[in-house]
Amino acid sequence: MFCLETYLQESEDYKVLIARTGFKEAIEVIKENALEIIYVNPGDKVLGARIIGIPPISVGINEKKGTVLFPYTKPCHGTAVVEIPVGQEEIDNVKKLNIK
Repeated sequence: MFCLETYLQESEDYKVLIARTGFKEAIEVIKENALEIIYVNPGDKVLGARIIGIPPISVGINEKKGTVLFPYTKPCHGTAVVEIPVGQEEIDNVKKLNIK
């Protein structure tokens, strides 16, 4: 199982597309940079991290690049949009969370 916290600590193979921003701005960045958008509920786990925000929460998928983009909020740090390369199995797991 993929664990975001461990991945961010141990890898440099990810992109932060925007940091220390508001939730609405983060969602716009996801929509501008993803080929496919799915929507999840607050509290759902995406790549091991519980997603918080205003529902429905946009999560971006780019199967061509093999990446997932999502808002990642940490107290005192604001919201960031993280793009993480993952395998097809993890992309499929994220797609199963789609509420629309």
